[in-house]
Amino acid sequence: MINRDTPPEHKQPTGLWARLRRPSLTCSLGGLLIVGFVLGILFWGGFNTAMEATNTEGFCLSCHEMRDNVYPEYKETIHYTNRTGVRAVCSDCHVPKDWTYKMLRKIEASKEVWGKIIGTIDTREKFEAKRLELARREWKRMKAADSRECRNCHSLESMEAESQKQRARKQHEMAREDNMTCIDCHKGIAHHKPQGMTEADEE
Repeated sequence: MINRDTPPEHKQPTGLWARLRRPSLTCSLGGLLIVGFVLGILFWGGFNTAMEATNTEGFCLSCHEMRDNVYPEYKETIHYTNRTGVRAVCSDCHVPKDWTYKMLRKIEASKEVWGKIIGTIDTREKFEAKRLELARREWKRMKAADSRECRNCHSLESMEAESQKQRARKQHEMAREDNMTCIDCHKGIAHHKPQGMTEADEE
């Protein structure tokens, strides 16, 4: 009598994983690699294009919360209009350029999308009520990163101290000696300072 039971080591695996592991009958390995490579490039290109689109000034201003509140203040500053014609847009100050930190910031910003959906600051009154809290959160983030986004354009090492006004020169010398970071002194550089700030906020 013939034993029709197949030994366990010879049984064909079933399920999705087995199908994925089974060799293709119609495509060569090279063909599959080329298709995967092209699809990977398309995915990566699309992903990066979408990421960069969310870094534009137009995208930021698509939310009236930004357009009606902080944007008019920013337009009054030297970061918007200056003698050299170099303009810093929202993402230059609020989004890291390094890919890893940028992705972490984008994930963190998903909370802001939720705030937009539920209308956390959708009126001027709501915005002003939360302004100090929002500012403190951003100051904390910038300080923890050693004002990384500021340093993309500015650095104490590159400053020509002799060309600065006496007060600025003295402050920058103190900052260098005390390992201070840009946001320690420049909290009102692009937007009005919130009402209700304490001495601790000014430190």
